[in-house]
Amino acid sequence: MSTSTISVRTDSAVNGEAEELFAELGLNLSTAVNMFLRQSILERRIPFEVTTNVPTAETVASIEEGRRLLVDDRAETFESVEALRKALDV
Repeated sequence: MSTSTISVRTDSAVNGEAEELFAELGLNLSTAVNMFLRQSILERRIPFEVTTNVPTAETVASIEEGRRLLVDDRAETFESVEALRKALDV
């Protein structure tokens, strides 16, 4: 089987972290990239979900809490940022 060389530009930190991770898994970067390419071909897609602007679970929970507080007449309110800071002691 003949091989070809591909060149990929990536952030140095990303490269270092990826090499570290793959070493822990017993792989080198070249093998990991080949695994990705072969799996992509096998599945005829990117072998993981690619999404944009998906909030984290913590963000979703915060948004839901904010919505509940908006309609809760018992929720504490503040007249200014300064009053909020004072209540939070910050």
